[in-house]
Parts: sequence; structure tokens; C-alpha cells
Amino acid sequence: MNTLILGASGLVGGNCLKHFQEGGWSCLGTHFSFETDQTIAFNTLDPTAEQVERVRAFGPDVIIHCGALTWVDYCEEHVEESYEKTVTSTKQAVALAQELNAKLVYLSTDYVFDGKRGYYKEEDDVNPLSVYGKHKLEAEQYVQEHLSEYLICRITNVYGDEIRGKNFIARLSANMQTGEPMELKLPVDQYATPANAWDVARAIKKLLERQSSGIYHFASTDYLNRVQLAERVAKYFGHEQIRILPVSTEELAPPAERPLKGGMSAAKFNEEFPDFRWSNVDDYLTTLKHRSKQ
Repeated sequence: MNTLILGASGLVGGNCLKHFQEGGWSCLGTHFSFETDQTIAFNTLDPTAEQVERVRAFGPDVIIHCGALTWVDYCEEHVEESYEKTVTSTKQAVALAQELNAKLVYLSTDYVFDGKRGYYKEEDDVNPLSVYGKHKLEAEQYVQEHLSEYLICRITNVYGDEIRGKNFIARLSANMQTGEPMELKLPVDQYATPANAWDVARAIKKLLERQSSGIYHFASTDYLNRVQLAERVAKYFGHEQIRILPVSTEELAPPAERPLKGGMSAAKFNEEFPDFRWSNVDDYLTTLKHRSKQ
């Protein structure tokens, strides 16, 4: 299967690129700002004629749209840029999918919910609180309105192997291994269902192989707040000079409002793929610990 991965230099896109290629799929990975030796430049906001022609020549059966501006507080204060990098880029991906008769996979988030209930299912009512969440939902709705063949895969608190190591778990474990003193003020009231990007890639491939369409939630068995997540990392890489200070989101007063009881249920996916095993945070941290000893 020919697969175009927009944003293949990032966390989810990079894992998709690796997993799909290992499965024998032909992949073309692109980057927007962060270049790698496995990706080509592609401006998802305004692609050049040469960039579009390169994609046409590749002839994708599937387009995975992983690129987005995910810095939630930055989005709250830079609304136009957030719209361009989330909604406009998705409109471009939809137009490309229409032209090439390709299936679109759009990566979304639990921030489309208000966080009053938590552990959301696909059919639950959406009610985003932040600019980021509103733009992700608008992009979702655009995909649904303009395409008949699509997958919308909602994920949250994604971690795992990536070139830049930007995700919370990778960054925190690396910082702890330096042995430097650390004091972390983290929200004790923000809950989510962290997912490994490798599992996300595996799940997407399963859905594509079965030619599934619609909305799916991806989540492992972990349901943690940020304090618990940091404590889990400290269990593997911590030292006596690390202090984790639980605070409320209200005390932190971030620019963007958060869905406090976030996270999702993957029951729909799990029922369709009963043999699929989601890894958890401990699995990943055990792997990192083993690597650190080599």
C-alpha cells in the first residue's frame, strides 16, 4: 500500500513511517519545519507545484495527516497560527485526498471534549474548551463533511521514541538521568490515557488493512494524572534531588483551559481487534531503563 505521511518527522508520524515500512508498505514521509534524512519537504499550508507533483507521482492510496500545532497554551495566544496549522493544513490534506482518490487518516485529540466526565467514547458529545480543541474539532468536522472514506483517530498524552525526544515521558526520563536537581510543579487534577506512538502506528495499520472508516479512540490501560505519570518515570530514573510538587490546574493558571477528566476508552477498537495488545507506561520505561544500561 502506498502511504503518504504528512508530518513524518514528528512523534506519531515517525513511528508510522517506521512501522509501515517494516510491514512492507511503500511510504513517502514529509516534514514541514523539522527535517530528517527520511523525509522530504512539503508545505501543508501552501505546497509548491514541485512538492505536489512529487506526491502525485508517488500515487498514495492513503494519506496520514500527523502534522499540527500541539502546543496548547501557544495556540490560545496565537489563534490565527493555530487555525492555519490545524484547520488550513487539514483542508489541504482533504483536497489532496480528493484529487488522488486516497483515504485520509486524521489524528485528533481528547481536547475536543470538556473533561467533565472522562474516559470518553466515540459517540460522546464534544465540547472543546480551548482554541486548540476547537480547531481540532473544526478540522474533524471538515474531514467528515468532505470525505466519505476517512479515519479520525483520537489520541492523547502520546509518548515513545522520537528523534527530538520532545514528549513528556522521553524528555523527563532524559532529564532525570543527568542527576541534576529538579523541582516539578505538576497538575494533580488533569487525567488522561497515555498511549505509545508505536501502538498508535500499529492500530492505524490494523484499521487500514481492514478498510475501516469513521472515528476511533486509541488508549492503553493507563489512566493517570501528570503527577502520577512523573512519579512513574521517577520510579525508574529518579534520584533523591527530584521533588514533584502536586498543584491544581487553577493554581498553575495556564492560558488555555484544560479538560481535567480527559482520556478515552478504546473499547470500540478493542472489540474489533481482540488480539491487539496495548503497551503501557511501565512497558516503555522498562525498555528505556534497559537501553540506559547498555
